[in-house]
Amino acid sequence: MTSTPTRLFDAGHLWRDGAWHADARIAVAADGQLQEPRPGTCERLGARVLPGMPNLHSHAFQRAMAGLAERRGPSDDSFWTWREAMYAFAAALDPESLQAIAAQLYVEMLKAGYTQVCEFHYLHHQSDGTPYAQREAMSLALIAAAQEAGIALTLLPVLYMTGGFDGRALAPRQRRFGHAEVSDYVRLLESLGAHQGPGLRVGIALHSLRAVPETAMRTLLATGAAQTGPIHIHIAEQLGEVQDCLNLRGARPVEWLLDHADVDARWCLVHATHLSGHEASRLARSGGVAGLCPTTEANLGDGLFPLADYLDAGGRWGIGSDSHISVSPVEELRWLEYGQRLATQHRNIAARREGDSVGQTLWQGGLAGGAAASGLPLGELAPDHRADLLVLDEDAPLLAAREAAAVMDSLLFAGNTPLVRHVMCGGRWVVRDFHHHDEARIAARYRRVVERLARG
Repeated sequence: MTSTPTRLFDAGHLWRDGAWHADARIAVAADGQLQEPRPGTCERLGARVLPGMPNLHSHAFQRAMAGLAERRGPSDDSFWTWREAMYAFAAALDPESLQAIAAQLYVEMLKAGYTQVCEFHYLHHQSDGTPYAQREAMSLALIAAAQEAGIALTLLPVLYMTGGFDGRALAPRQRRFGHAEVSDYVRLLESLGAHQGPGLRVGIALHSLRAVPETAMRTLLATGAAQTGPIHIHIAEQLGEVQDCLNLRGARPVEWLLDHADVDARWCLVHATHLSGHEASRLARSGGVAGLCPTTEANLGDGLFPLADYLDAGGRWGIGSDSHISVSPVEELRWLEYGQRLATQHRNIAARREGDSVGQTLWQGGLAGGAAASGLPLGELAPDHRADLLVLDEDAPLLAAREAAAVMDSLLFAGNTPLVRHVMCGGRWVVRDFHHHDEARIAARYRRVVERLARG
């Protein structure tokens, strides 16, 4: 049996090491990894070729409720009132419906320019908290959805044990999220670890400090499961959370975590919205990644991350679409910058040095931080990395007459016309001419599922 030969490609301009390189070549091996190019006949990719963007934070099921929580309630709405609507929606889901929703979402991600997703997954059990006969059924539904769509997946099963910093029991709507013992959670990780492969990494996630007692966190971090691979946690998203942590643990959330865990480059602190200057400096020094989700943070009224201070401290960050009120790396990066402009009444905040491009700075920062948070070899079009790439539409009017230095700024700040024409993921073309190869079937199944959920 002969193996598929290595394929050679060339690009008019290839994004590598934070800059465009003219007339560059790449070699894609049969296993979907990039190799050193060799002499030979090349297939042309396009005029502008970028690494695909990692999406470092996703709750896939929430895509199907996007737009359903935008009516004012009887009092001031907040994250906490939105959460009740989310819990009600989550209660209706099973493995079949989760797979249908996730596959549709992952197709949308690929078409938008995400080629990997970190799935922060806490819908472990049936709605009353009873385990499924196959305990990992909901996790396997996400793995199957990613395989259908062709996207790389970092699966992050979530440890969720208590309903608040005071250790209260989980509320009825939270029971399907919970594990009574750390050992039960570790067995889930071990079971899922057997499914790992080139496009699938299994990491761990602590839902939040309020949902994981200190003793449980210490126990988990001492296990073998926590010694390699990514570790993610929601943190400091809401001011109420910060105040509760101060009241009951005597420190702000990020400060407390840095004091009680060996936070390093494997950690992703999702949101980290409400940071003090001291916390921002310490997080930057740790090498951990701040997982920023600007469209969700705006939709939920969370607040604004202190981006300038964090960048000046050398901090790493990436982007996620979280609740999927939007599925677009362009919009996440654009609103990361625009939020800062509105808060400071200045422009070009992400570019910290004179002459730097905001678009180039944002795309490169998102690639680097997202790759670190994924635990996969992503984010660079270089040997020993996955062949995950985007080909921009060279016929797009929005990119006409743009010199190399202005392309990334135009991609992010010149409108909402889709500019990603082709997408390769793991060496396989999954999107061609703006269309996913299986989008019609996946979309039809998604429609059937959400119509059934709407009927109750």
